[in-house]
Amino acid sequence: MYIPQNKSFESLAYQTPEMDEWQIYPRSINEQDGITYFLCRDRSGSQKRLGISAQLDELESCQEAKSGVWLYPLTATNAAVLRSRLCWLQPQPLGLVKSFSFGDRPGLATPGHIQAVRPTQFAPIFAQQSVRENARTRRTPQVVLDDATWGVFQEGWREPWGADADHIKETIDIESFVIAGYTQFTFDPGDFVDNSADLAASDDLIHKFRNLPWRELYSTPHTLYRDYLERSFHLENHRLSYDETILLRAAVKCGRSIAHVSRLYHYLQDCIQGKPHDIEISVDETEMPTSIHEHFFFARELQRLGVRWTSLAPRFVGLFAKGVDYIGDLGDFAADINGHAAVARELGPYKISLHSGSDKFSIYPLAYQATQGLVHTKTASTSYLEALRVLARSEPAFFRQVLAFSQEHFTKDRVTYILSVDPEKVPPAGGVSDSHLPDLLDDFHARQLLHVT
Repeated sequence: MYIPQNKSFESLAYQTPEMDEWQIYPRSINEQDGITYFLCRDRSGSQKRLGISAQLDELESCQEAKSGVWLYPLTATNAAVLRSRLCWLQPQPLGLVKSFSFGDRPGLATPGHIQAVRPTQFAPIFAQQSVRENARTRRTPQVVLDDATWGVFQEGWREPWGADADHIKETIDIESFVIAGYTQFTFDPGDFVDNSADLAASDDLIHKFRNLPWRELYSTPHTLYRDYLERSFHLENHRLSYDETILLRAAVKCGRSIAHVSRLYHYLQDCIQGKPHDIEISVDETEMPTSIHEHFFFARELQRLGVRWTSLAPRFVGLFAKGVDYIGDLGDFAADINGHAAVARELGPYKISLHSGSDKFSIYPLAYQATQGLVHTKTASTSYLEALRVLARSEPAFFRQVLAFSQEHFTKDRVTYILSVDPEKVPPAGGVSDSHLPDLLDDFHARQLLHVT
């Protein structure tokens, strides 16, 4: 097969008789060290193959096309070899640049995500799934990364991109992401946050404070009093101070989660052995908002324990429900994120991260302005919901099965998500005409129900 050189990817066409059954993705064509690589699919669109102008022994299951091009299946082994040969297919830490993360649950949407992010100045994370999501979709960290790799290859994305091991809760979950080659690790200590601290009575608060894991925190009650009481901290245009009650509530609410993040962080450092990476810390899935005093205390104590991170996701005021816009007063949100951003600049700098950021169109400008561009937005499954919209139009009977399944499993699956949905307001699968099924993807309640199931 003859592969023309020095032409724009968009203008290349391959119509040789031997390759008629395959359509080549023009943006995927890449020549390196005298070897040309590309991605192609059969005319039905059901199969994709890696095409190479040479036979490579380290690749598996090759098939020679008549034109002299070798075709290989999209296996994990072949993805790893391709990443080793084309460095731009390897995910990288993104650091402090403004970034946007795409949670692609089916593993099919990366090409579309690239087309969406290409005209922007955001650095993308294309491989991003949590341990919880992988368990539900029966995918693995390696499968998620490989799916993103093939999408990056297909679209010829040459800029840095990241891979996020999302919502890691236990040390046992870290190693598989390290082996796969992830470049960001999001620690979620939410199970160790004491949500009762905000309303606890004085005696209960003191008891909880005395029983914090002081040995793991490498501190004492006396040290904490000395470090925070009867002093104030500079925070841009104002000063932050703690009285005893504010300090006790912050320590009780955050103390065990600080110790847990430290455990996760130092375990990761042993596993990753100096390889560059980003850390995100997520405390967004808690019952009560993160106050500015709590954020400052949480971040300052983590720094004292040697933890370093790139972004942090607080629990903001208002509601960040899945797949719908922000629910709450925009003025309150603006004031809240301005305070959190000031903490991040003073103690960092590090990025403020918006979790459950899907469809939060009303607050994107406010977040960017408050953080001065030090912002990360994490999304999940909006591409999946739009795929369901296509399914509702093209395969209404199958979509009805999906909706019925979702309604059946909603009570169980909603437990681990923040939602604002009344399932009784979602019509039964048989109660909507075919022509109106796509409208369910614009419905406030149906969209959230489908998102989490």
